[in-house]
Amino acid sequence: MLLPWRKRVPDWMAGYHELTRHKLDRRMPIDQVTFLVIDAETTGFDLQKDRMLSLAALTLKAGRMELAAMKSWLIFQQKSTQHAAVAVHGILPGETATGDPEMQVVTALLELMAGAVVVGHHVQFDLAMLGAAIKRAGGPALRQPYVDTAKLAQHALDAFARTGYPGQKDPSLDEVCVHLGLETLDRHTAEGDTFTTATLFLSLLSHLKRRKGGPLTLADIPLSYT
Repeated sequence: MLLPWRKRVPDWMAGYHELTRHKLDRRMPIDQVTFLVIDAETTGFDLQKDRMLSLAALTLKAGRMELAAMKSWLIFQQKSTQHAAVAVHGILPGETATGDPEMQVVTALLELMAGAVVVGHHVQFDLAMLGAAIKRAGGPALRQPYVDTAKLAQHALDAFARTGYPGQKDPSLDEVCVHLGLETLDRHTAEGDTFTTATLFLSLLSHLKRRKGGPLTLADIPLSYT
């Protein structure tokens, strides 16, 4: 017998829904959690009008990057890229003309996300862009656990701790990396930002582990859900 939600989920998203939990056990040790670090470069920041141009994803298990299995995609889009966006990510319209179809990339990414906790810097935007693509294809909303490394930095590092000041901004990827002495790799490319964010995430976990004086669980990090 099909579950009620299964009747509304297309085949290309069913596996993701089956493996992705609504809520995770916060007592779960961090070393037992599969994390998937992602980054997307886009034509702009309007969820209705703009589109993803490139994506990258890197799996972390037991505190290690699975670099050999890192995935990256260039996505075909008919929408013209804004000049301001090109100046940031450097992806030209001629390059996306040879990219993979958007839904082919989305489906491949969902397979990696299934059962994992997604990680990214200001990752809410990346997930929102992904969710918009899924909605255009007739799929349901994501139900994804995720960790924003900007929030994690505020949680782990006194230099970025929340002050209660209403105008306080979340730290940028560059700001946190400079503070920790981490090198950034190929900034504003999906592959480079994904690798840099993965390095930052592991560094922040190490800070938290030293502060706690023992192994971490999901309860020790700011976990959110879409």
